[in-house]
Amino acid sequence: MLLTITTTHSPATDLGYLLHKHPDKLQTVEISAGKAHIFYPEVNEQKCTAALLLDIDPVGLVRSEGPKGNDFALEQYVNDRPYVASSFMSAVIAKAYSSALNGRCKDKPELPLVVMPFEVTIAVLPVKGGEDVLRMLFEPLGYEVICTRHELDPAFPEWGNSRYFTVTLKHNLTLQQLLSHLYVLIPVCDTDKHYWVSKDEIEKLLTKGKDWLEAHPAKEMIVRRYLKNQRSLANQALSVLLSKDESDEEESVTEMEEAPNQVEEPKMRIHELRLLAAKEVLLQSGAKRVADLGCGEGRLIKLLIPEKQFEYILGMDVSYRSLEIAKERLKLERMPERQAQRIRLIQGSLTYRDKRLEGFDAATLVEVIEHLDEPRLAALEKSVFEYARPVTVVVTTPNAEYNVRFANHEEGKMRHSDHRFEWTRAQFAHWGNRIAHEHGYTVTYQPVGEVDEEVGALSQMAVFTYTGHAADTVVKTLEA
Repeated sequence: MLLTITTTHSPATDLGYLLHKHPDKLQTVEISAGKAHIFYPEVNEQKCTAALLLDIDPVGLVRSEGPKGNDFALEQYVNDRPYVASSFMSAVIAKAYSSALNGRCKDKPELPLVVMPFEVTIAVLPVKGGEDVLRMLFEPLGYEVICTRHELDPAFPEWGNSRYFTVTLKHNLTLQQLLSHLYVLIPVCDTDKHYWVSKDEIEKLLTKGKDWLEAHPAKEMIVRRYLKNQRSLANQALSVLLSKDESDEEESVTEMEEAPNQVEEPKMRIHELRLLAAKEVLLQSGAKRVADLGCGEGRLIKLLIPEKQFEYILGMDVSYRSLEIAKERLKLERMPERQAQRIRLIQGSLTYRDKRLEGFDAATLVEVIEHLDEPRLAALEKSVFEYARPVTVVVTTPNAEYNVRFANHEEGKMRHSDHRFEWTRAQFAHWGNRIAHEHGYTVTYQPVGEVDEEVGALSQMAVFTYTGHAADTVVKTLEA
């Protein structure tokens, strides 16, 4: 079976960086029942296509106990598994494109956040329920679906159509989003898996579907099919999704009550982009002990938990209610003991020295500093950069210059009623340069979110790295 991913993003060759697969090389990945070959049929600046060809060995399939279904006695020997896109394809996506699936790009770390035009072709895909189910799964996610259904046998047209389709999907999104959709929905179309489905599959489903599954109108069907209709597992997964919906709804109401006059940011996942950008910096820093300062409802922590690099994650917030929501969102009480020991939530203020914050490799302040007035911001500077002194500190804050691009912009009006200030890029750099000089850090800056040529990005990020030599600090700005 063949899966191709094509983009016309400029330059289209960025696809090679995202997939961590060089276009000039044929690469092969071994799986339990065969091999997957990755190659590029077309590569230039205007268009790039990456192909994933899965070659299942029928003999190896039988030796590995074959499909786990039991529709008829000879299914182990007579089945479509070597010829169709199934859970084998999902397994190969997770193995061959693991960096892209996890939103990482070593050579160009900003690329995973870039929305690109993609066209995906899958040949062939078994779909139980036909074209209606296929569209029900992909169209709510924004895909244009083009599909051709194949006859059971062209020599016997009276037999009718099969459940097999050649499918083309078109959409503008990030590659990580695209791969997460394919990883989950390919086996959902098929309603079968080549391995035993256990409780571990719930975590896989919720991790890969964390940004879209809870809002999908067919989420119940997706959950049931993904878990091979095992009722107990499906009920557990759905209970997590439903409780998350309730928390998100309650949180949204609270935000509206607290900030009725705030400026509305564009609906383009800007906060998600901030969190993903912070996560990427933490991964690249090599940090093992991480503190999320002003963690709120635990959204960043939830992104960090699946990464084994982070041995200990601390979340700190002044709001007890936010910590309660974070505890529920992260499902700490339901985690295995070993996993739960990696995570700790504490209440505290960043304007006071707190020894619990000392000894961390990295700390994040995602959209925190703009909520503090000048005296409290000065206290935070000492608390974080002088006393706690993590090796890496990630700070994000809104870019005030971008506010003029909002449809409901009013001169002098901030994005949120609780913001004490919103800085331009120059003001943020002035603050960051001073912090670096006074406390022995180097600092770099980069945009986060949609970038406008005139006014910059929606948000801005500073990454501080401790050197211990204040006089030698180096300051540089990363261009958009």
